[in-house]
Amino acid sequence: MEDREYGAYEGERRRGGPGGRGRYQRRRFCAFCVDKVDHIDYKDVNTLRRFISEQGYIDSRRRTGTCARHQRRLTLAIKRARHLALLPYTAEHVRRFS
Repeated sequence: MEDREYGAYEGERRRGGPGGRGRYQRRRFCAFCVDKVDHIDYKDVNTLRRFISEQGYIDSRRRTGTCARHQRRLTLAIKRARHLALLPYTAEHVRRFS
């Protein structure tokens, strides 16, 4: 018990500044690993939209919780969908007012 930081449990990370008032953040699991997906289809636009931000950026691994392998495959699928005009490169409000 002495070598562990007070309040931090296994599988959780301690956040917060001085004073010990921090939220505990559960570790996110890769949605593709949980479903045992080996191929991410670029034509499945509804799945790909979950991993794109409001501005049209591809969300990071830290934000979405995907593993490195599936993040690389997800990025490739999003880029292919963008190339075939299945997904936009930018957000609609940026295109409209630029």
